[in-house]
This record gives sequence, structure tokens and C-alpha cells, in this order.
Amino acid sequence: METISVHGAPSEYVLQEGILHQLEAKLQERGLHKVFIVHGQKSWEAAKPYWPSLTSVEYVEYSYHGENSLTEIEAVAKLITEGSFDGIVGVGGGKVLDLAKSAGHVAHKPAVLIPTLSSNCSPWTPVSVIYDDAGTFIRFDIYPESASLVLVEPRILLHGPLDMFIAGIADTLAKWYEADVQLAAIANKSIPLEICYYTAKQCKDVLLSYSEGAVNAAKTGVLNDDFIKVAETVIMLGGMVGGFGDHYGRVAGAHAVHNGLTVLEETHHALHGEKVAYGILVQLVLENKWTEIDAILPFYQKLDIPLSLEGLGVKQVTKEKILQVAEKTVVPEESIHVLPGEMNVETVSRAMIELENYIQAKVR
Repeated sequence: METISVHGAPSEYVLQEGILHQLEAKLQERGLHKVFIVHGQKSWEAAKPYWPSLTSVEYVEYSYHGENSLTEIEAVAKLITEGSFDGIVGVGGGKVLDLAKSAGHVAHKPAVLIPTLSSNCSPWTPVSVIYDDAGTFIRFDIYPESASLVLVEPRILLHGPLDMFIAGIADTLAKWYEADVQLAAIANKSIPLEICYYTAKQCKDVLLSYSEGAVNAAKTGVLNDDFIKVAETVIMLGGMVGGFGDHYGRVAGAHAVHNGLTVLEETHHALHGEKVAYGILVQLVLENKWTEIDAILPFYQKLDIPLSLEGLGVKQVTKEKILQVAEKTVVPEESIHVLPGEMNVETVSRAMIELENYIQAKVR
């Protein structure tokens, strides 16, 4: 049986209103008496109303430069080492938290993560996405240790940008489809893979049941159980899929299509999760799962998630543009090749054309 590397969870995770008042005590019980706080400008503004005054723990604040790049990781790790800090505290969205994990790993110091967005599972996973200074994806790194502590103040998440919350829902929905296409065919799953498969299914079930109520909470600014369920699905369940499933729980067709879409400048404004959501539909066409497409279209429409290239901002959908996307989607190192059958330019471009025609006929 294949060996699966399990990264189950942070050492401690708490979601609770007012939890940041316990930050100092929780830092001290870890022996973190001097910490380096890294944040973005928007994330720091979002966290400030809930931020406690740290009286016994010494700290320095640092506003990052917008990317979790190798340059930035080295700079932050150097500051941590030279300043003899005991640990790093990341306050922000995925890139800030990834930077805290990356720099903490390089400096051999524990990371404490405080998310300000519920748009991804970065707070949960020991994984960081690495970019160059211009923001182009390079790779993702998996670290041997998870975060020492994750504290979630749900009111910060509630007031985050609505479009990023919805994109996070779409990205987490892909956890099911990208795990299912790999795991459904494995008859004798190991226990970690069973956990991966179960949590992936929970991602889909919880999101389809509670996202509408959660989005209403975000629109009205009134916290409810639906919002907390969906936020924890994005952060926790989403993180557990890859944490227990290893490569089986990470990416497949939907994310490969997302990467393919990056060749079209017209889609650059679209959020990661919006492009992944379109990728889910393309993957389902490749799997010939049209009934599943019909089942999730109303969900996409309720949340205003893009259904087509036009929905992603492509004004004139041409064969040439579709071929460009397909070519990038099927490069040898892409994750689309975990799908059954041969995934080539012709297969993927045909699936995209079929989807465009299907959506046009359905929606109009």
C-alpha cells in the first residue's frame, strides 16, 4: 500500500468571538515572549478593532510587500533571526499566513496564525504557495510542522470582502470533485484516505446546504451559525482534505484549468476561486458527469459564481483562445493528468466548447 504523509491539524485551533483577548496568554504558555507580527495593510485594519493590548509579550510589527516571494521569505526570516524573536505571528489572508509559515520554517521558529479572510485553508495547512516578486506562481512547499496556534475571530471574517468569501466557497467546493476523481477508483482506501474522502464530501454537502445563509450573514453583517459552518468548512475541512489525503486531496482537473486560464489577460481580474469554479465544470464535462453539472448550476447561480468564459470576462470566446487555455492546462507537469483517459489539447478544448454551448443553451 502506498505511504501517505499525514499533516492533520495545527497544534491548537480556536474559533470564538473575543478569542484574541487570549492571545497573550497563549503566546506565553508556548514560551513566546518576543514575537514578530507580520500583516498586510488591509488585514491589519480589519484586525485592529479586535486586537488586544500586549503588555507582557514584546513584539515588532512588519507590513509585508504583497507577495510570499523567496525574497520576502528570506528578508522576514533574517529579521526574526537577527532580532532573536521566539516566534512569528501572521495576521491576514492566505499570502500573509503563507509568509508566516515560510519564514518561520526558514528561521526554525513556531508560527501563530490569525486569519482575516475565510477564502482558503492556509490557516490549517503546513503548505505555502510561493510566488516571484511580480506575483507569478513558482511552486508550493509542504513543511514538516503545522502552525503552533490558529485563532479565529469570526467577526473579522464576517466583514471581509464578500467576493473573496464566495470565491473561497467555490475553491473549497473543488475539494470534493478533485478528491473524488482520484479516490473513487481506489477500492481499498487506507484510513487517512478514508478521512480525506469523508472530509471532501463534507466540503460539498456543507457548502451546498449553508452557503446561502452564510452569504446573507456577510451581506447584513450579522453573524450566524451558517456563516461559522461555512467559514470552518473553508478553513478546516478544506485543509483536512489535503492534510489526510496527501497528493490525492490536493489538485486535479479544476485547478489545472485555473492555471490554463492565466494565459488569457481578460481573466486576470477574476479571483482564484472563480476560475477554479469554472474548472470544476470543465472537469465534470471531461468525466461526462452532466447530471452533476445540472445539480450544481443552481448553486452557482444563487451565489453568482461564473459559469462560462464569458462570465469570467472573456468578451469574445474564440477557438484560438480556448486552444491557448487548453495548451497551458495540459502541460506535462499539470494535475489534470490524474484524470482517467488521455488529457490532451484536443480533449480539453472540446470539453470547454461543449460546456460553453451547454451553458448558453441552459442560461438563456
